[in-house]
Amino acid sequence: MALHPQARALLDIFAANSAPPLEQLTVSEARAAYAKMCSYLNNPQEIFQTEDRTIKGYKNDISIRIYTPSEEETLPALIYFHGGGWVIGNLETHDALCRALAIESGCKVLSVDYSLAPEAKFPNAVEDAYLAVKWAAGNAGELGIDKSAIAVAGDSAGGNLATVVCYLANQRKEPSIMYQMLFYPSTGYARTPSFDKYGEGYHLTKSTMKWFQEQYLNSLEDTHSPLAAPMIIPDSETGLMPPAYIMTAEYDPLCDGGEMYAKKLQKAGVETMYVCYPGMIHGFLTMTEPLDDSKRAIKDAARALRKQFSKNEASSL
Repeated sequence: MALHPQARALLDIFAANSAPPLEQLTVSEARAAYAKMCSYLNNPQEIFQTEDRTIKGYKNDISIRIYTPSEEETLPALIYFHGGGWVIGNLETHDALCRALAIESGCKVLSVDYSLAPEAKFPNAVEDAYLAVKWAAGNAGELGIDKSAIAVAGDSAGGNLATVVCYLANQRKEPSIMYQMLFYPSTGYARTPSFDKYGEGYHLTKSTMKWFQEQYLNSLEDTHSPLAAPMIIPDSETGLMPPAYIMTAEYDPLCDGGEMYAKKLQKAGVETMYVCYPGMIHGFLTMTEPLDDSKRAIKDAARALRKQFSKNEASSL
């Protein structure tokens, strides 16, 4: 379909603002600009409880924010990794989204402030993400988490980390992850039709993605690692991945990559739900104030998550 009128209006506002693209800023300036944008585009909901923790990461301590939607003693959990090209983004930029997911799904959401590039190059973020899930599983009782009902999720670069963590957990034989939710994920570095078609003028650009890649990866050799590009996870191991929910946006250069990854999982026999939101742009889940479809998409994802938790609970009886 055509670009959604609300998305068009938002892109026009971005254009009128005439701010320089992220790749023309310093890393600290880019982080501040992204945080400012997210604060304008989202309105966090009230939630039963939040708690900030600090845990040991791969090389440095990392922060975790725990969102609890109710006073139930034990709840399923969703470990969330924010987007931002592995360079920008933090607990605050995705605070509204994590609150909404917790409220709509009824599960605890643990948002992970993994180490960012270029200060921490690949695979630092991957290892931080893995250790966060391992920590949650290892401390499930104290955290009020059902250890048999742990899912992972993330948007864009965070979606990349979420699925890579599933692969790594299989490689290392722990922890157990029952579900993966990937929102317009980065799945590889090969050019696709959507990359060329929507790589200019639709918020996320080719030049910004190139800048993210340069900050995150040590060299082009890293693009050949399945820990950086899940599209190249060996077929023999893809079938071991947990069930998946993959969401893309039609006017997103990453759209085809997400769809291709969904088909890869399905071909390997992994139960996978794929949905593409027509007329939407990259990052739309963190644009809930101007985009009505953002709110709808969050509810749809939460509904799929609740359903998966219910299936897990029924199978364990």
